[in-house]
Amino acid sequence: MYYGNIKRCDVANGRGVRTSLFVSGCTHCCEGCFNPETWDFKYGQEYTEETKNKLLEECKPPYIAGLTILGGEPLEPANQRALVPLLKEFKELYPQKDIWIYTGYTYETDVKAPSGKVHTEVTDELLSYVDILVDGEFIMDKKNVGLHFRGSENQHVINVKTGEYLYTEDLEEKKGNGDD
Repeated sequence: MYYGNIKRCDVANGRGVRTSLFVSGCTHCCEGCFNPETWDFKYGQEYTEETKNKLLEECKPPYIAGLTILGGEPLEPANQRALVPLLKEFKELYPQKDIWIYTGYTYETDVKAPSGKVHTEVTDELLSYVDILVDGEFIMDKKNVGLHFRGSENQHVINVKTGEYLYTEDLEEKKGNGDD
């Protein structure tokens, strides 16, 4: 696996101050993608044991709330296989911190379902470490800069542990009406 960037002190891709890994490789090629250079599976630098150790060290400070993986496409099968050891070690070292993953695939049909497009022999293990998954391709016609932690209205923020969909339009309406 290759990666395009490691961002320290990222406040845009999940709750709190985070460390973010932008993996390379994506077959979605969404119009309006904010990171099109990462579509190439060989973009950037090769992900190594040293990279993993650097990421884990970057997550150590108490002000870091967690780790975010995005890209590119973290759930491309080859990327899943490379990410499992990182996510496992992160959860062992920092059980109080969370993991967010951004994917263009749909959680219920493409990822979670055993017959899903990107469900592999490591997907269930990978998901066992993930706290929040933001799913769905970015769709330019559904772009909405007012959404929490996502760019287009078709995308979902999902608590993987509970299966709850967060920040849906219904929840946003309730918050706006004081019904929460």
